[in-house]
Amino acid sequence: MRSRGKMLPKDFWYRRMSNSDVLNPVDRISGILYGLIIVLSFTGTVSVFTAKQEIKQLLWAALGCNIAWGIVDATMFLMDTLINRGHIRSIISRVKASSDEDATRNMLAEELDPLVIHVLHNDEVDRIVKRLRELPSLSSNSLLIWPDVVKALKIFLLVFIGTLPVALPFAFFNDVSVAMRVSNAIAIVLLFIGGYFVAGYAGFRRIITAFTYVAIGVLLVFITIALGG
Repeated sequence: MRSRGKMLPKDFWYRRMSNSDVLNPVDRISGILYGLIIVLSFTGTVSVFTAKQEIKQLLWAALGCNIAWGIVDATMFLMDTLINRGHIRSIISRVKASSDEDATRNMLAEELDPLVIHVLHNDEVDRIVKRLRELPSLSSNSLLIWPDVVKALKIFLLVFIGTLPVALPFAFFNDVSVAMRVSNAIAIVLLFIGGYFVAGYAGFRRIITAFTYVAIGVLLVFITIALGG
């Protein structure tokens, strides 16, 4: 009877990676929240502009912040993906090459979540090691694949669209001070909503966590502005 590992298709890794989610809920929301903090650090300094400063220029500057953060977030996703998959390939290669079972268990224990490794017995860890050894090797050509680029584009759009409402007041209000206040209010509301959903994922108290997110976001904005960001 053929082993489970030998029955795996040659494109196992490609299918596995292309079907994975773009980001977990925390990553999705955190990306937007970081973008909001960046945009808030910009809109918080709008008051330094003179009265002659065109409102449309402020709009394009705010949109520029959104676009820049979206590009940064998408690029970091690709870099993290490349590094993590390289690490996975390294671990699997080391597991396959190791003949010391105790050393292999310790190696795997360092990679697994502490809670998971704590509840596993040695024979269960050994079964995981066996299945890892049966996996096909992850080739260097699969460290980054086309679906990853598509996911990076989705991340860019997610961050851009999520932070776009903060820039829109500069398109609808001719008074800079009014636009700034509305923009900041929208950002605070979005921070609150983001904290509320993150709390649900983590099992925290939603309202308290939401207000905490707002407080931390505003504090980080003040720090960023104070440091010349």
